[in-house]
Amino acid sequence: MAGYTTTGSLADSMDTVVDSARVIRDYEGPITQLCDVVTLEEGKGLAWDEILLARLTAHRLTENTIQSNYQQYSDTKISITPTIVGLATVITDRTRARVSKKTLAQLGAASQHALQLLKDQDGITVLDGASTSLGGAGTTLTSGLINAAVRRITSNATEPGEPPIYFVGHGYQIKDLEDELRAGIGTYAIPEGLTAKTYAEGYIGKVGGAEVYEDGNITQDSSDDSKGGVFAKKAIVLVQGMKPKAETQRRPDIGNGADVVYLTDEYAYGERSPGNWLYEIYTDALAPTS
Repeated sequence: MAGYTTTGSLADSMDTVVDSARVIRDYEGPITQLCDVVTLEEGKGLAWDEILLARLTAHRLTENTIQSNYQQYSDTKISITPTIVGLATVITDRTRARVSKKTLAQLGAASQHALQLLKDQDGITVLDGASTSLGGAGTTLTSGLINAAVRRITSNATEPGEPPIYFVGHGYQIKDLEDELRAGIGTYAIPEGLTAKTYAEGYIGKVGGAEVYEDGNITQDSSDDSKGGVFAKKAIVLVQGMKPKAETQRRPDIGNGADVVYLTDEYAYGERSPGNWLYEIYTDALAPTS
């Protein structure tokens, strides 16, 4: 056959070489690092319990007062029961023999990411379950909303919360904070400081004492609104049951042999002082265009 010999003319002789492989990225999320993590010890039953003692009232006395207004101790209990989550995968021997080693090396990470994603999503559900929501559908997130939540936590009349305090929001919500800080750019001189840093690096820091964290796992509803939250660290309890574990089962009955890999974890979230230390931030989260 006349003509040049090119890669196209010998395409069937080309071996496929995988130079790199990666897992579709899950946003691991910050919730598990920002809440109060406790462990349910072995031999302590299925639930983690915490006792809350009600406050007592002191009275003014005179030199002749005989105290008879006795204060009674009373308690309440919060109980959190961890539940089991997990996933299983089957990898055949033929797959191990034929698939690129670079791809095989990523399979374990993909499974771990799936568990971490679920754990963060469960934490986001706690934010959505807050007793009080600030903002509203279509509302633009401003620092004022976060400031309001922080002060309602630290000066709460029922039970004040203590730092550290966090704000976790979708990145599109946080973009509105950046826009608030950048509003003066092009209008007046911007000195070195938070505005200049935000212009260069994006928003990194605090608002009203709350550390700001982005969580891309927070969903957007049909109106492009999202629900983040401001909370004291002690507000959300993550009870860890049995430690995460991985086990492999050999299955020679599947094809020409296979390995079944099981991953499990046990945990549950709970809220302390409901209505006092956690506030939902419900605002617009439309994808930014400028």
